[in-house]
Amino acid sequence: MFRLAYVPGVTPAKWVDIWTERIPGVPIVLVAVPAAEGVPLLRDGGADAAFVRLPVDRDGLSVIPLWVENTVVVVPKDHAMAAADEVAVADLADHEVLHPLDDTIEWPTRPGLPAFTRPATTADAVGLVAAGTGILLVPQSLARLHHRRDLTYRPVPDAPQSQVALAWPANATTDLVEDFIGIVRGRTVNSSRGRTPASPPKKPAQRQAPKPAQGSGRRAVPAGRRRKGKRPR
Repeated sequence: MFRLAYVPGVTPAKWVDIWTERIPGVPIVLVAVPAAEGVPLLRDGGADAAFVRLPVDRDGLSVIPLWVENTVVVVPKDHAMAAADEVAVADLADHEVLHPLDDTIEWPTRPGLPAFTRPATTADAVGLVAAGTGILLVPQSLARLHHRRDLTYRPVPDAPQSQVALAWPANATTDLVEDFIGIVRGRTVNSSRGRTPASPPKKPAQRQAPKPAQGSGRRAVPAGRRRKGKRPR
């Protein structure tokens, strides 16, 4: 069994499909965790590997940065920002910006005005945006994950971005972990960096009919026929 944790906004389905095809004898178990709990789960032995959002405390971990996500602002559909193609950080100066406790974007300086509260989760913050009590900056995948009909989002090109990474305990780089790293990195099944697939069992050799002895000069005589010879005198 291989246990894979993942944080909100990450969809591991494509890698799971490849794993199931390549390693059908080892089930993969998915563990959905809040953004702040991926690393603690690895350290407690609750997962073999995890998709996490950087930055994280890398002590005792091996980490491979993967992709970077654009940051977007989530607003009600009737908000003035909804009419723009994109929004600059400076455009947020006069707006209350919610800052949930599970925020994974590293801000040198928080944009906009402080909101009246810090919601516990991004999902809670989205609910407050829908109620008209602030706006929210999140990675684009989280905006899609928490999509609502009454909300929309716009890209904020000059905002800091969030990066997704694959992490696992540095002292537990097993063959299965190596297999999964290869899948995520797009290695083929025959890649020299991956494990060599088991060879298919050989088919048993088929028995061949024995050949007649060479040089005997004799032919097999069908049943019911006698060999001609001289009559006795």
